[in-house]
Amino acid sequence: MASGNGNPARAVPARAAAEGARRIILVHGTGHGGWCWYRVATLLRAAGHRVHAPDLAASGADARPLRDVPTFEDYTRPLLDALSALPDGERAVLVGHSFGGMSVALAAQTFPEKVAAAVFVTAFMPDCTHHRTHVIEQRLTRSIPCFTSVRVKLPPLDWMDSAKDDEHVPPTVFLGPEFLRQKLYQLSPPEEYTLSQSLARVSSYYVADQKRKPPFSEARYGAVSKVYVVCKQDLAMLESFQRAIVAACPVAEVREIADADHMAMFSTPVELARHLADVANTYA
Repeated sequence: MASGNGNPARAVPARAAAEGARRIILVHGTGHGGWCWYRVATLLRAAGHRVHAPDLAASGADARPLRDVPTFEDYTRPLLDALSALPDGERAVLVGHSFGGMSVALAAQTFPEKVAAAVFVTAFMPDCTHHRTHVIEQRLTRSIPCFTSVRVKLPPLDWMDSAKDDEHVPPTVFLGPEFLRQKLYQLSPPEEYTLSQSLARVSSYYVADQKRKPPFSEARYGAVSKVYVVCKQDLAMLESFQRAIVAACPVAEVREIADADHMAMFSTPVELARHLADVANTYA
């Protein structure tokens, strides 16, 4: 089992340098920004990959307030623009963490020809049957998710000190410091949790906006190769829920990280980078 520390030059397979660098785009989750990928991005770049970790709108260093980002497409626009700018014939491996899986799905729906693979790291991964936010609502608003092919009993998600404002446009969520510490960062180094407290921002799940859209299509999003990375120590997206997500949406393969909490990029950065490099070398 790989540890969370290591020499970047030795930690990640270096095939990219010899065979042509793979392009990897790392997509953050709710309340975070491209900053949360700094360890994994460093490891992948040391192995020769071309890595981009954009701030989605009103996230990270993007200065816009959330009220200026009313729709999910607006929120995801930096990722969509990055894919649109790729030269003809070039494809990228997209990696979505947590709510970032929804942005990856939208990007795959919009530009399937530009996506070599979509990787979901303990992330929401929508199917092509239900409305787009079905998978989100199963975890955030219910205690018994009901997927097409599997029923999983889960305890309700305890939001602890997180704050929501359903009257804001779009509705907001701010992940509280104790929620982050106990549910998301419980195995991550304390300095990474401290970093999160300086950089975390209010965000939205855009549920109502996304429900207005038709399900993602089999011909576009459904045709993109998908890889799911199960983080077995995640206390928010429990392992049983992650596996229920996989059972509801076909994937090319499932990978596991035994010691990862929700923030696998902090708790197990070397092992996560190894998986992502291997996926890039396999599918790109």
